[in-house]
Amino acid sequence: MRPVLGITACNRMVGSEIGQVVMNRYARAAMQYADVAALLVPSLPDLMDISEVVGRLDGILLTGSPSNVEPSRYGEDEGFGPFDTARDEVSLGAVRQMIDVGKPVFGICRGFQEINVALGGTLRRDTSSSDELLRHHSPEENDLAGMFDHFHEVDLVEGGILAGAIGKGQARVNSVHYQGVGRLADGLAVEARAPDGLVEAFSARPNGAPLVAVQWHPEWDTADNPDSQAYFGLLGKALRGEL
Repeated sequence: MRPVLGITACNRMVGSEIGQVVMNRYARAAMQYADVAALLVPSLPDLMDISEVVGRLDGILLTGSPSNVEPSRYGEDEGFGPFDTARDEVSLGAVRQMIDVGKPVFGICRGFQEINVALGGTLRRDTSSSDELLRHHSPEENDLAGMFDHFHEVDLVEGGILAGAIGKGQARVNSVHYQGVGRLADGLAVEARAPDGLVEAFSARPNGAPLVAVQWHPEWDTADNPDSQAYFGLLGKALRGEL
């Protein structure tokens, strides 16, 4: 039996109704390149406590999303949406409870930000507007393909998990985020930085289990990107207790 990965869903409008949504690219990339089975975790905290399912999962992947973490979650009052407060509740709880039971936690984009917030870090909301930083998101008028055709280099930390998996000191990654790490949570080790110094990946081993998250989107065009395949390879090893 293959390990079972939980994949977090968002509350999104589908036609005239709200649906639990995970884009296929997250599920397909994780299932194929980590070689795992998967279950979607709904963001419906009024109907399910995350503690009811963590024991049935071998690890969790927190996905990207158009929504932002609500600023009150990291001690600030102002911010811009869209927000998905139900997802905040489920995802932040999932991070803490998966750590409590010693199971792997992986994150992509919003998931990367959720992990930092869940562990006590903060976010900055100017990653595409600050004169101090690169433009970490393409112009808003771009279509989806144009958004993901926006790249920059990242420096991978020597001796880190990602540098070891990818096998080099730099990687070229897509950049599709308006928010990013403000203060990195205690206990998280930097795995990659953008040229402007922004943290782009981190790792930890809280309670003995691997935690690895990236700000970019390895699930986009994974078949054509060996570096992205390597990220999901780490996920598969983590769920098998081999990382």
